[in-house]
Amino acid sequence: MANLIRSAKSGSDWTLNDLDSYHISLNQMDALPFFGLQALPQPSVDPELLTNVEAGAMQQDRHAELITYLDLAMIPENGETAVDDFAVELFKILGYVRRERVARTRMDLPLLICGESRHVKTDVCIIDRSQNDILLLVQEDKRLEHGEPVNARAQLVAEAIGAFNENNAQREAAGLAPLAEKVIPGIVMVGTSPTFFKIPVTRTLSTHIRHGTYPPEETQVTYCYPPVPRPARRRSEGMKPLDNRREILKCYEAFKVIVGI
Repeated sequence: MANLIRSAKSGSDWTLNDLDSYHISLNQMDALPFFGLQALPQPSVDPELLTNVEAGAMQQDRHAELITYLDLAMIPENGETAVDDFAVELFKILGYVRRERVARTRMDLPLLICGESRHVKTDVCIIDRSQNDILLLVQEDKRLEHGEPVNARAQLVAEAIGAFNENNAQREAAGLAPLAEKVIPGIVMVGTSPTFFKIPVTRTLSTHIRHGTYPPEETQVTYCYPPVPRPARRRSEGMKPLDNRREILKCYEAFKVIVGI
């Protein structure tokens, strides 16, 4: 792998080959060990979101709006903006976003790679404006049933490296010491079906990417799928069926600790 060709690429162009080039592996885990729990927590949402399938059955307007966004995000022809809209609304309902924690879409971050300036662009990210910290990244993949979203995973890793560098730049501007390492939480969305990621980024890895060199130490990215009842249909069903919705919302609840919310 050390002999693989490394080139200056924007985050949107990253593939699995780029992960190999920088000694980064993707490792699937079951949900409970991924979240470090004995059991997934119950979602802290209004019960009507767990008992009503359709928007028209909701009593609260904001819940009807969320399910309307969900329906739009399940239609591939609506593109990634519909998925982004759904993710932002879901984060509001779940308490990921409030006060100085805001959700931003299409945020551009610089990426210095192989000695050249490129960029990464997040689909959605959550920022803590009190510290100018990027807390969570979301990358959307439009494929519902056509294979694994492998490129979206590589792109998410590139975004995590960009976010790590940006967070350190903000720390230095505030007179704080930069972090040597940090786990950046991320989510890949296929429609409304999430996969949860923990992406460890270090200054050493960032330096190797900046110079286009192969890191001797492997970076192990871990991810998990929500334990939905019908795994083979997780992408096509998403959060629409109530049994899926409950299990996925449990994972979002558990992920709050990793995100730091």
